[in-house]
Amino acid sequence: MTTIDLIAGSAGAVCATGQKDLKSALKFITCGSVDDGKSTLIGRLLVDSKAVLQDHLAGVQRAGVTDLALLTDGLSAEREQGITIDVAYRYFATEQRKFIIGDAPGHEQYTRNMVTAASSADAAVVLVDATKLDWKNPALELLQQTRRHSLLVNLLRVPSIVFAVNKLDAVEDATLAFNNISAALAAFAHAAKIPVTATVPVSALKGFNIVDGTPGWCGYEGPSLLALLEQLPATPAETDEAFSFPVQWVEKFSASADTSQGRRIFWGRVATGGVQPGQTVTLLPSGQTAVVAQVLGHTRQPKSVVAGHSAGIVLDREVDVSRGDWLLAPDTFTPSREIAVTIAWMDDEPLVAGRVYWALQGHRWVKAKVKRIVHKLDVNTLAEEDASELPPNAIGHVELSLQEPLVTLPYVRSRILGSLVLVDTASHKTSGAALVL
Repeated sequence: MTTIDLIAGSAGAVCATGQKDLKSALKFITCGSVDDGKSTLIGRLLVDSKAVLQDHLAGVQRAGVTDLALLTDGLSAEREQGITIDVAYRYFATEQRKFIIGDAPGHEQYTRNMVTAASSADAAVVLVDATKLDWKNPALELLQQTRRHSLLVNLLRVPSIVFAVNKLDAVEDATLAFNNISAALAAFAHAAKIPVTATVPVSALKGFNIVDGTPGWCGYEGPSLLALLEQLPATPAETDEAFSFPVQWVEKFSASADTSQGRRIFWGRVATGGVQPGQTVTLLPSGQTAVVAQVLGHTRQPKSVVAGHSAGIVLDREVDVSRGDWLLAPDTFTPSREIAVTIAWMDDEPLVAGRVYWALQGHRWVKAKVKRIVHKLDVNTLAEEDASELPPNAIGHVELSLQEPLVTLPYVRSRILGSLVLVDTASHKTSGAALVL
């Protein structure tokens, strides 16, 4: 399976999940190239939806003009340099829905921050600055960072991807610019097999088509960006897969002794499937089996718990279980030491064969050796090229050899069991995001 096949398959897996969940808060990120207006867009959403207090708004005035970007760029270094460095989260609500917004940095050296935000997002708004492109040219080229971020959010299985063509108020012919840029985005998405929810013309600075629609502007008759976001689905829990549960904390005999029948309680969040009393589980890495005696919800009340929710599990006998171990449905998963992954490489040092990293899955750490680099993806041509290393911010297909076996599923099936984080053993920096093929 190729990198592009993985990207296409991940989108298909999400589209097949069923009905939209519009009751949950929508967690979305803004991403794209540098200075495309991501922070300004979020500021406009907050201001026009009446989610900013007057004293906060007065604090971002510069020479009598409101600098909307400062509503999210809170670090002193961000204010000094006029860039976004770290992901900033903001919260607001409309009458229809609640939202959690992540403002992701556009600079190439902060790609790791963008990937972190995208890994848990329900939707991504990829901004495209019309003024940076040769918008009069029907065969215009997109910016490299726009292409990279689009590939990454799709690779990370973000269910909904929206292109927002920004700063159209600053070009001579907004309709021509939007038509040509939309065509270029559609051609790129088709070649990369990225399903796009919508392409919307906006002006974050002026507020065109952000909260209130601007019918007919740029020839666009669709909903405003906010109206579109209100209708996007939240990421569904992975309840269709077999039960898996990463142990985060082991509660010994304490205040819960009455409810736990004097046994230890294993706390964590159900990754896939569901758990209820009476079912048999297998323990990883020991391979022992036990029966679930009791399941506690987050309020410590007995109940069945499904994927996406926290649980405390009491087994029918004392077994050796520690933080990082997994409780699994028996005879369902096959632990493996050899896995093939697609990696979004984020370290300053290139990835080369033979290097050893820490791999984190759930709460379990194991050593992982880079066995072979199969290829890297050219983000401009989308061609898969032979490579002996992956430079910073590259995407490629790699084979890993693990010191201890892990239970994995293809990332197109499970965001949790199909993903690992690679960490440098010396500096302890996050080096890459690995997605199981």
